[in-house]
Amino acid sequence: MTTQQKTVFVTGASAGFGAAITRRFAAEGALVVAAARSEDKLAALAKELGENVLPVRLDVQDAEAVKNVVGALPAKFAQVDVLVNNAGLAKGLEPAQRAELDDWDQMIDTNVKGLVHLTRAVLPGMVERGRGHVINLGSIAGTYPYPGGNVYGATKAFVHQFSLNLRSDLHGTGVRVTNVEPGMVGGTGFSVTRFGGDQDKADNVYKGTTPLTAEDVAESVLWAAGQPEHVNINVIELMPVVQSFSPLQIFRES
Repeated sequence: MTTQQKTVFVTGASAGFGAAITRRFAAEGALVVAAARSEDKLAALAKELGENVLPVRLDVQDAEAVKNVVGALPAKFAQVDVLVNNAGLAKGLEPAQRAELDDWDQMIDTNVKGLVHLTRAVLPGMVERGRGHVINLGSIAGTYPYPGGNVYGATKAFVHQFSLNLRSDLHGTGVRVTNVEPGMVGGTGFSVTRFGGDQDKADNVYKGTTPLTAEDVAESVLWAAGQPEHVNINVIELMPVVQSFSPLQIFRES
């Protein structure tokens, strides 16, 4: 099955990675269920891309809504071949002892619980048909810790391990699983959300750099999905050239 013939369900589709992924699959001729909370942005995206994109209002934190949306997809879009679990966020960059518990809860509810609920809702149909592909959007933050990354990094470490465990559970079913783990990506609104809407603070994260773009990430998702059916890409880790690894921190008493 080529990418053109697939039905793709993308969460967090109204902006950033999700919008870029939706556009990339639609450009290849796929049917795309574009799910997100913002009805206005989804409507604009669907108008831009045409009738092969179905806009669906969905908050992945709402487990009942997730189940209902997947169960009520119109026949044209009902057989999901590729699930792209993209919806996620980072909130705050304070050290753990000063972090807001509400921020932690929101990251866990979206990045972990939302992802697993959507996966659980879509998997039975994939297994029954003997084909399918779950593509999760992780982060290098799940592998490489940094100050202030606390719960955000922990949620992405969960996504990494959950993806590997899914591969084990789905052995012999024909269903594939990929985890895409980007590093620094600019222009998506990620840092604006992290810093509570502070655009200047967000802009400073990328000052003087050439980060990855949402389109770079979308291309990696499309590439993984477009491999022959017997090929499973387990993990894709990508970073901009300007980003690499730092020495371990050492605290020295004065």
